[in-house]
Amino acid sequence: MATMLEQLFYSGPGQAVAGKLGLPEPETLRRGRVNPSGPVAVTSLTGSSLGSDTLALLGVAASAALVDDGDEPPAYPARLGALVVDARGLTLLPQLEGLRAALRPAVKSMEPSGRIIVLADDEVSGLEAHAVRQALDGINRTVGKELRRGATTNLIYVRPGTGATDLASTLSFLLQGRSAFVDGQSWTVGPAAATSAVRERPLTDRIVVVTGAARGIGAQIATVAARDGATVVCVDVPAGGEALAALTNQLGGTALQLDITAADAGERIAAQVASRYGDDARIHAMVHNAGITRDKLLVNTDAARWAAVVEVNLAAQLRMNVALLDGRPGGLADDGRLVSIASTSGIAGNRGQANYAASKAGVVGLVRALAPELAGRGITVNAVAPGFIETEMTAKIPFVQREVFRRTNSLGQGGNPIDVAETIGYFLDPASAGVTGQVVRVCGQNLVGA
Repeated sequence: MATMLEQLFYSGPGQAVAGKLGLPEPETLRRGRVNPSGPVAVTSLTGSSLGSDTLALLGVAASAALVDDGDEPPAYPARLGALVVDARGLTLLPQLEGLRAALRPAVKSMEPSGRIIVLADDEVSGLEAHAVRQALDGINRTVGKELRRGATTNLIYVRPGTGATDLASTLSFLLQGRSAFVDGQSWTVGPAAATSAVRERPLTDRIVVVTGAARGIGAQIATVAARDGATVVCVDVPAGGEALAALTNQLGGTALQLDITAADAGERIAAQVASRYGDDARIHAMVHNAGITRDKLLVNTDAARWAAVVEVNLAAQLRMNVALLDGRPGGLADDGRLVSIASTSGIAGNRGQANYAASKAGVVGLVRALAPELAGRGITVNAVAPGFIETEMTAKIPFVQREVFRRTNSLGQGGNPIDVAETIGYFLDPASAGVTGQVVRVCGQNLVGA
């Protein structure tokens, strides 16, 4: 229930005052599998056709982007839905002018929840080329903070040999409303041995296991997976059994009441899958969502409080992965997906969360180390790092502090559980086989932290 302070803040007079204080009412973001409503423009700064080829593969009609060549940037005839800039091949500092010239008209003309997507080389040689590569990241983050009305910008580094089929799922995700709360971020896409076409229901006939699935973000992850065609196995502690059963009945999945810190948790998940779906059944994706917080300043954190968080958030994953990757019935299939939940606290740190930050930073390390080990089996390993997401847990934060957390990002609002779930859905897609070892922040580009 909203407090009196919240009711006052969100009233008409309260919002008028908030606007004068630089806290306007947040933009309603475009979400779901919905493309921009305005036209899509594309340009290549060095002659690469990867951006235009990928848009064509997705069936997106694109026009040539306008270029600024004077004091006043040219205006698009209609509000621009998205701009794709293929900046691959840039190696010299003067070439950055081409990016400025392409971005300036677009920033001025962008529709609400519009998109800017920049493609760049992941591997370069030479000092100046490395400087250019990093400069692109600085431009991307800055433009993300300058855009308004829910528009976002993101940068994709492309490995050598990557084709349009490898990039299609990433470009589709970024164009659509599924990426609503992903802003100012960069990650890498590479070539895959086998890449599926982008589909509306890419997980049809595939089994997805989600831990911590009874409520909040976990329930949304399971719901998105089911929407995309998956058979879901929802795992949570016995105390959440009633909510877990209700969710699985709604989604047509299977419930497993299980404490993931049990030594045999991985074996029990595999046994559940084999028992329910047959010895030949294999898990397409394992989503390690379950997690806890036990926040205290480090000087007030005892051994038990420390161990509980590390055990649930990190150590349990390590044990479950060993069992699920050993080839047993009901385990993870080759060409499968491992996805974990990290946190911006693990990337940037957060006061009073040393144990939580340790566990979530450990998830980032695990993802980066495990991805190359499993590449030969076609298994991708990735993580999502949420920022401030509106959940039952964050609703308990005092109002003023909560409002500060909401506002301190480029989009000026908190994210929703669906934003985390949609990003995980992007990782789960068979068409995302070229995305591995990546940590994508779903934070609206927090203004604090890495």
